[in-house]
Amino acid sequence: MNGIEKDVITLLQEDSRLSPERLASMLGISAEKARATVKQLEDSGAIVKYTAIVNDNIAEEEKVEALIEVKVTPQRGAGFDAIACEIAAHDEVKNLYLMSGGYDLAVIVECKSLKGVARFVSERISTYDTVLSTATHFILKKYKIEGALMNRGEGPDRMPVQP
Repeated sequence: MNGIEKDVITLLQEDSRLSPERLASMLGISAEKARATVKQLEDSGAIVKYTAIVNDNIAEEEKVEALIEVKVTPQRGAGFDAIACEIAAHDEVKNLYLMSGGYDLAVIVECKSLKGVARFVSERISTYDTVLSTATHFILKKYKIEGALMNRGEGPDRMPVQP
């Protein structure tokens, strides 16, 4: 990956709404070169998706997110990849990571209720033969997502305890 490609990725990570003209202006290249670079990055799979980060507190989204730690037995010839691909195929799964430490996989899921998360763990994740154990952690509040603070300029919700 060349310097221009790295710079384009850095800028788009900060603001994916940047137009090719704006990228060109910021990088000192032509709009055509910026447009072609973005297309090449998309076609190669370096840029996978553009998305919006939503503050659920303001958008009043009624959903439950949880981080599920999963300990698995790696499969011969496939390691962790086979079970990770199977788990990733579920619509509830937002993110899935191979981790070091006590658990092998970290799975972020989104459901409509606590019961939905419980059902996902008990009826889907725990039914795989290679899954040894799970630990579920419910996400109560988000402070920062992908580098963006969720409470821009707002102070803490609580009054100070000490005068």
